[in-house]
Amino acid sequence: MNRRVVYTRGGPPADVVTVIEEPEPAAPGGGQVLVRTTAFPVHPGDLQAIEAYPGEAAKPVPAGVEATGVVEAIGPGTRVAPGVEVGGRVAVFPQPGAWSQWIVADAEVVVAVPDELSDEVAAQMLVNPLTTVMLRRAAEEHPAFGYDGLLVQTAAGSSVGRLVTGASQIHNLPLVNVVRSARGADELRKRFPDVPVVSTEHPGWADEVREAAGGRPVSVAFDPIGGKPAESLLDLLAPGGKLVVYGQMAEEAISVPASTLLHKSLTLRGKNIGRWMSEASAERRASDVAAAKLIALALKDQFDVAAAYALDQLANAVEHAVRPGKVGTVLVHPW
Repeated sequence: MNRRVVYTRGGPPADVVTVIEEPEPAAPGGGQVLVRTTAFPVHPGDLQAIEAYPGEAAKPVPAGVEATGVVEAIGPGTRVAPGVEVGGRVAVFPQPGAWSQWIVADAEVVVAVPDELSDEVAAQMLVNPLTTVMLRRAAEEHPAFGYDGLLVQTAAGSSVGRLVTGASQIHNLPLVNVVRSARGADELRKRFPDVPVVSTEHPGWADEVREAAGGRPVSVAFDPIGGKPAESLLDLLAPGGKLVVYGQMAEEAISVPASTLLHKSLTLRGKNIGRWMSEASAERRASDVAAAKLIALALKDQFDVAAAYALDQLANAVEHAVRPGKVGTVLVHPW
């Protein structure tokens, strides 16, 4: 049998997801790869998609988009990425229904895992590093980025935030990190001693960011939260600056007076890793995946695991994934 995570309606993920049993998949056809899953991550975006699902589904909706595992079979005549072979470790993204013991994946979303990476890193090898690549590309569209311009990011202690910091250090890009708590700021300073960190617990945190910038203009800001934090970043941006929003953790909307955008000539941009597959060309996807692998190899110590759960503990895993103060990604082992 195959055990798969599904849901039939939107709502709090811990309440609506369930594990069903179904027959084991048949041999893969042309263009397909059969993967025995060894771990999958519980990303905030996964849970947001479940919570926002509209109405009742006519049939169960498979959950998840990323996983790691071992190739069990390759369909006849199927072209696969370099290194993908029977018995080899792979990462899969984006593959709807990745929260499953078995995955019949489209060959184009199956990527070989380097031997140097643990299974824990392999389970996180694509979504967060690809998000980092996507964000950097959005930042590089600003003419000042990488020159006199400075980057500021909120939620800097998150899984993506740590990768953005590490990648910025590798490429010598100036950055100021913003986190919610003084405790989180102390933790981030231990990881990245040379990168300024500001806590929004301090009423004058925005002035602290300006001081850390040392007179350099804040040309680009990254924010996965929305709401008030995003509004504060717009105030920090220099004229011509750009705010890239890539998440929706806050419930409240971003309120922006038209005068703010007009007088400072600001750009507000939304980026979503879920659109990467449809918007990027095959050549771009291949390049981005190669960059994601390099990020995983260079920053493998930044892929923290908050906890690992068995599939029977799925509700606990989902609850842990949204727990305040969580550091790292929650993984589930489906066997």
